[in-house]
Amino acid sequence: MGGDQQFTIQGGDSAGIQLEAGESLQIVNIEGSQVVDLWAFVQPDTQEFLSTEHTRSCLQKLIPEVGDNLYSNRRRPILTIVEDTSPGIHDMLLSACDIQRYELLGHVGYHKNCTDNLIDTADKFGHKMKEIPSPFNIFERVEISPKGHLAILPPLVEAGQFITLKAAKALLVVMSACPMDIALTNGPDRRSKPVMVRKLN
Repeated sequence: MGGDQQFTIQGGDSAGIQLEAGESLQIVNIEGSQVVDLWAFVQPDTQEFLSTEHTRSCLQKLIPEVGDNLYSNRRRPILTIVEDTSPGIHDMLLSACDIQRYELLGHVGYHKNCTDNLIDTADKFGHKMKEIPSPFNIFERVEISPKGHLAILPPLVEAGQFITLKAAKALLVVMSACPMDIALTNGPDRRSKPVMVRKLN
């Protein structure tokens, strides 16, 4: 598919896009304070995917930065962070939110969640999810105390700031504008907001 593409993911929703090696993906925070859960699956072998645990091991750091690769579960680089106008705070520790997460937070009934967003979006591309990898939580702010406790704090990313990722291989990338409206994941207003996605050749 030639030419640049641009579309918006509404707050709480998700979308997928296919990238060829060498193409880039830019995720723009339209209003600020919105977290985006991102997964990437190598095509056509979707058994190889972006792995946050392997990325942490390969980079020997918790937060990747411009120039760093994101690695697959086979320890191969599949994405590179080529630009980041945000404060550069992202998370590679937390799992995607799921219905059980909202139940633990006291929500009654169904709640949109990143896990179901991944399953539904991947299905539209013919990819049936058997396991849910941990996402690269773009713009999410998680602080670690000296004793190892984790705290989710409001993101520092502001309106108009973005991150650009370049594909090293053909990929299916799935993004979820996190629906969290209970914890501080998406800011003190506890509101899920839209993000813009640009595919760059």
